[in-house]
Amino acid sequence: VTNFKGGSGKTTSAVHLAQHLAMTGHRVLAIDLDPQASLSALFGYQPELDLAGNDTIYRPIRYDAEARPLADIVRKTYFHNLDLVPGNLELQEFEHATPRALAERRPGDPHGVFFTRVQTALAQVADNYDVVVIDCPPQLGYLTLSALCASTSVIVTVHPQMLDVASMSQFLFMTSDLLGVVREAGGRLNFDFLRYLVTRYEPHDGPQAQIVGFLRSLFGNRVMTSPMLKSTAVSDAGLTKQTLYEVGRENFSRGTYDRAMDSLEAVNGEIEQLIHTAWGRT
Repeated sequence: VTNFKGGSGKTTSAVHLAQHLAMTGHRVLAIDLDPQASLSALFGYQPELDLAGNDTIYRPIRYDAEARPLADIVRKTYFHNLDLVPGNLELQEFEHATPRALAERRPGDPHGVFFTRVQTALAQVADNYDVVVIDCPPQLGYLTLSALCASTSVIVTVHPQMLDVASMSQFLFMTSDLLGVVREAGGRLNFDFLRYLVTRYEPHDGPQAQIVGFLRSLFGNRVMTSPMLKSTAVSDAGLTKQTLYEVGRENFSRGTYDRAMDSLEAVNGEIEQLIHTAWGRT
């Protein structure tokens, strides 16, 4: 789950998707790849207090002797079937260490190839999970590129405002150029699907409706049928670091909660169906 611009609902979408998949019987691993660690905080991990160091996915993808298997840092969550690899600021070290590793890399030496490292780490635990949900950082760095190379599908979150769409356009241009370089270096990119998820959508807002129509005219069925509505239920739940699946319905007016939940379930159900189709299931 990715976008270049913060505030597009990326982490909110990732956490609700991971929880939905777990509650529908899938074995899920959620990976917080964002140094800001918002996904980790929603699962109750305070990145500056609860992680002692070398506790993030940086541990299996780092270039030095401190590297350890991914399985050693996977943590349980309070959702059945849902495990977490938390994040914190140490993830940013990958952005600094990678240029040095590339500069020191000898021809033919796979050790310094950054774009295979997340994929290699995930392969260590692949048999334990049905789906891995990666919450990417809001930047197009080595972490994001490595995550894209490890992914089999991509959800790009889009807030339907013109500045956000323009920012996404730049993100797509840069991603295309950089992934072209990765391909030339031997990286493989095989996405089962790529979809644009409209987030924080207000259906009665005329300009937003126009932008969504514009996106559909550009990208066709790559824009998900179901948008995620903007809702006070989601933002209020976030005040206590909870998701919509966790808060009680009694805390909101019935209409507010039901509209938000119907929208959320439509979005996650659509992604779940895409996953099952990619697996060859009807």
